[in-house]
Amino acid sequence: MAIASARGQLKPARKQMFETAAARREAVARREAALAEEAGEMSEPHVLGREALEVAKAWAVVGIFGMMFFALVHYMSLILIPVTLAIVVGLILGLAADKMGRSGVPRAGIAFILSSLVFAILFLVVNSLAQPVATLVKEGPNFVERTMQRVTPFLESQHWLNISPATFQNSQMSMDKLIENSGNVIGIVTSQLTPAIIQGMIFFAALLLFLYGRLKLRKTLIMAFPTRKQRLTTIRVLNSVDQVLGYYFATASMLYFALGISMTLIAYFGGLSMPLLWGVFAFLSSFIPFIGITLMTVAVAIAGILTHDALIIGLIPAFIFFSIHLAMENLVFPAVMGRQWEINPFIVFLAILFWTWMWGAVGAMLALPLSLIVMTIISELFPERKTTPHLPG
Repeated sequence: MAIASARGQLKPARKQMFETAAARREAVARREAALAEEAGEMSEPHVLGREALEVAKAWAVVGIFGMMFFALVHYMSLILIPVTLAIVVGLILGLAADKMGRSGVPRAGIAFILSSLVFAILFLVVNSLAQPVATLVKEGPNFVERTMQRVTPFLESQHWLNISPATFQNSQMSMDKLIENSGNVIGIVTSQLTPAIIQGMIFFAALLLFLYGRLKLRKTLIMAFPTRKQRLTTIRVLNSVDQVLGYYFATASMLYFALGISMTLIAYFGGLSMPLLWGVFAFLSSFIPFIGITLMTVAVAIAGILTHDALIIGLIPAFIFFSIHLAMENLVFPAVMGRQWEINPFIVFLAILFWTWMWGAVGAMLALPLSLIVMTIISELFPERKTTPHLPG
C-alpha cells in the first residue's frame, strides 16, 4: 500500500515536470521566432537600400549616356541639322510620294520631282527676301536710330520705368551702343552664310537620296524585327507618322497661307512698306509655335509705330494680325484638324526651348515635327495611355 501511495504521488509531479518543460520549449520557440522576425525587420531596410541603389545606378548610367548623346548631337550639328531636316521633310512628303508611286511614277522620278519642288519653293522664298534683307542690312543703323527716336518719348512718359534721356546717352542702352551692336549682329549673320550654304547642299542631297530610298529603308526597318507582331507594330507606327506629319503640315500650310494673305492686306491697308514681304514672314513664322507669332507681332507693332505718328494707330495692324492668328489657332485649326493628333502645349514649348538651344533657328522649326513624331510613336506603342492635350500652332 505504501508503494502504491508513493507511485500515486509521483504521477502528478512527473506530469507537472513535463508541462513545465513543454512550456519552456514553447517559450524558447516564441523567443527564437521573435528574434528571427526582428532580424528580418532589421535586414529589410538593407535590402530596400540595395535595390534603391541599383535603381539609382541604372538611372545614372542612362543619364550619362543621354548627356553624351546630346553632346554629340550638338557637336555634329553642321551635319545633323540638314540631315534631320531632310528626313522630316521627306516624311512630310510621304503621302504625296505614295500617291505618285501608285500612279506609276518611278522612284527616281518621285525623288527628283519632290526635291525640285522643295528647291523651287525655297528659291522663291529666298529670292523674295533677298532685296528687303539687303536693304535692311544697309539701313540697319538708321533703322535702329529712328526706332529709338520714336519709342523713347513713349517710354519716358511711363514714369514707373524710371527712364530719362540720360538712360540712352551714358549707358549700354545708348544710341551709339545700339548702333554698334546692330552692326555686330549683321556681321554675325554674314559670317554664317558659308555654313548655311554647305548645310543647304547637304539638305538637298539627303532629301533626294531619302526620297529615292524611302521604301527600301522602310522595308529594312520593318524586317529588322524578328517577330510578326513587332513587324506589324512597326508598320503601324510608320504609317501613323507619315499620316500625322503629312496631314498636319498640309492643313497648316493652307491655313498659314491664308494668314499670309491676310497679313499682306493688313500691311497694305495699314500703310506698312513691302506688304508682300510681311505676308511671307507671317506664313513662315506661323510654323514656329509661340516664338514665331510673338516675334511677328512685335515686328509689326514696331513697323506700325515707325510708320504712323499716333501710337494707337501704329499698333492697330499688330492687334489685327494677332487677333486673326489667335482665332485661327484656337477656332479654325482645331475644327479642321479635330482632336486625333494633339500634343500638350507645355511639352511643345519645352521642346522649342531645347532644340533652339541645341540647333538655333532650325531647331525651333524642327521642334514641333520632332514632337509630333515622338508623341505618335508613344501613342502607337502604348495605345491605352493616349491623351488628348491641345496642339499649338
